[in-house]
Amino acid sequence: MGYEWLALGAAMLWAVSSLISVTPSRHLGAFAYSRWRMACVTVMLSVMALLNGGWATLHWEAASVMLLSGLVGIFIGDTALFACFNRIGPRRAGLLFSCHAVFSALLGIWLFDEQLLGWKLVGGILVFSGVALAIFFGQSRQKDASHHHWEGSHGTLWVAIALGLTAALCQSLGAVIAKPVMQTDIDPVAASAMRMASAFAAHSLLRITGLRLARPHQPITLSIFLQVALNGFLAMAVGMTFILYALRYGDVGMVALLSSTTPIMILPLLWLYTRIMPPWQAWCGACLAVLGTVLILSH
Repeated sequence: MGYEWLALGAAMLWAVSSLISVTPSRHLGAFAYSRWRMACVTVMLSVMALLNGGWATLHWEAASVMLLSGLVGIFIGDTALFACFNRIGPRRAGLLFSCHAVFSALLGIWLFDEQLLGWKLVGGILVFSGVALAIFFGQSRQKDASHHHWEGSHGTLWVAIALGLTAALCQSLGAVIAKPVMQTDIDPVAASAMRMASAFAAHSLLRITGLRLARPHQPITLSIFLQVALNGFLAMAVGMTFILYALRYGDVGMVALLSSTTPIMILPLLWLYTRIMPPWQAWCGACLAVLGTVLILSH
C-alpha cells in the first residue's frame, strides 16, 4: 500500500473517531478525555510492539525524539483540538485543524527541501480548496440544523479559533520532528507507543498537580470509557500509526495534505447521524477534494 492510501486511511479513521469523541469529550472535559484516551492507546500499542518485537528497534536517541514529538503533537495538539471540538463541534473545528496541511507543507519545504510541483501541486491546491469550501458551507440551511447540539457554540469564538490553530500547528511540528526517525528502521508501532506514552505521562503529571482544568467535568462511566477506548483505537492506535508509516515513504507536506481530507469525510457521516443533508456547496468542495486526490495519486 502506497503512503498516499495510508494518509487517506488515517483521514477516514479520524473522521469516524471525531464523531465518536464528541459525547465523551464534553462529558469528561478536554484534559480528562485526552488523559483516558492516551492511557488506553499506550496500553494497546505497547502490547502490539511487544508482540511484534518492535521495542528492539527503538534506541535511546530515537526514543527521545519520539518523546518530544508526542509532547508537542499529542499532549498539546490533541488536547487543544478536543478543547476546540467542545466549543464549536467537529465540523468547524475540522476547518481549523485542516490548516496543518499548510503548516506541514511550508515546514517540509523549509526543513527537508521538499517540492510540490506539476500535477501534484494542482492536486494539492484542489484538495485544500475543496476542504475549505466543504467546511465553510458545510452547515445545512435547514431550519433545524443550527439547533443540533454538535453545531452549537460554547464559549468565546476567538478562543476556539486559537485552540484549533494551535492543534494544527502542533500536529505539523509533531510530524516534522518524527520524520527523520521514521526514515530509519524503527518500528512504527513502537514509535507510536512512545509518542503516546510521553503524552500520557505529561497528562498524568498535570493531574497530580491538582490543577482544576485537569479534573474531569463528570465521573467516567462504563459507556463513556468504551467510547474513549474505541476512539483511541481508531484514531491513535491505527490512524496515527498509518501516518507514521506514511511519513517513512512520503513527504511531510503531501502526507499532511491527504490526511487533511478528514472534514470532507465527516460530511456524509454527519448527514447519516443528524439526518440533515449538507448544502450543494459542501458537496462541490468534496468533489474538488476527490479530484485533487486522484491527481495526486495518479502522478
